[in-house]
Amino acid sequence: MICRVAAPFPGLILAVALLAGSACSNEETRTPVAADATLTVVTRSGEVEFDVRIAETPDARATGLMGVRTLAPDAGMVFLFDAPTDGAFWMKGTLIPLSIAFWDADGRIVAMLDMAPCRAEPCPLYSPGHDYVAALEVNRGALSERGVRIGDLVRLERS
Repeated sequence: MICRVAAPFPGLILAVALLAGSACSNEETRTPVAADATLTVVTRSGEVEFDVRIAETPDARATGLMGVRTLAPDAGMVFLFDAPTDGAFWMKGTLIPLSIAFWDADGRIVAMLDMAPCRAEPCPLYSPGHDYVAALEVNRGALSERGVRIGDLVRLERS
């Protein structure tokens, strides 16, 4: 999930996010099963693939993986942006620990972070320290376990 630090109405945004989350059914809190795309990371030792859902609207990016209880080992969510951003992510309402990789307009990973679910406010913000155009969230450790590193190339192919 992404959080803009300088939101004009942070209380309103938080209230809407909480209401949206509380209105979810059990079906919506399960692992996303249908992939929108295949994301391939070209690493030093080969290619690594993830089946991903794509969040490219402000609402989809704000919701992210909120309420998801499990995520398949090769599944994730991609957050796409229209222009480079340096916005931070947070884990409010996210139930599972995640790893995140941020990539730039050239498709190169510029930062990777591990993120823990937020159990109490204030939730920490996770910022890559670089401008990026997209980010991938996966199960915590899934990137390092597959040899993904900063500088690797990312390709996204829609289904």
